[in-house]
Amino acid sequence: MATHAYQKFYLNDAQHNLGVMFDYSVRILNYDADKFFLYFIQSQIAQKFEHANPKYIAGLSGIELCERVLSKMGEQIPFTDNALIQEGKEFWLGWIMAYYQWYSGLRFSDLQEYGLIPSQILQRYILHEADVSKFVTVANKIIEANKEATPTRLQKIRKSRGMTQQELADLSGVSLRMIQLYEQRQNDINQASARAITSLSRALCCNFYEIMEIELEE
Repeated sequence: MATHAYQKFYLNDAQHNLGVMFDYSVRILNYDADKFFLYFIQSQIAQKFEHANPKYIAGLSGIELCERVLSKMGEQIPFTDNALIQEGKEFWLGWIMAYYQWYSGLRFSDLQEYGLIPSQILQRYILHEADVSKFVTVANKIIEANKEATPTRLQKIRKSRGMTQQELADLSGVSLRMIQLYEQRQNDINQASARAITSLSRALCCNFYEIMEIELEE
């Protein structure tokens, strides 16, 4: 069973507000959808959404959210008179993205990293007529396919620290062979012992969840 990002009673507000945010930013303000999504993440407003901060998930309108993102990113906020929101493909983009983030419990930055970006979602607008479970299945397949072609989090963090696998093994006490198996995805790091995860995260000076891999459930 999937672990949802927050309690379901916030979901309708989250979907509506993200839908309005994308319709306003992409259709009305003419921002590229992928670029604005990256702004959403970099501004850290996405994190407030992920943690169901009431002010951001329900207290602000979608237009206000868009303006907060642009302000945080140092962008000039265009003046628009009586912006008319439409529930078309841009609205659906935000609506379904909010649903999937809630359903999967992933971070928006995870969606970005594993290729579930607005341009990919908009190509599948036909799914707006289907049950949300259809989109979940498609989204999971996109993420899993890109995940297989992407270095593991353990490997990326190790390399960012300038460490070899042997150096990490020496520092953590986890065997070189086990580290190789985790990085090759031949062993599931999510199933590693608490001791191994703790030792690796301490050696890499990061939190334990940063080296674990996401899991998707339908």
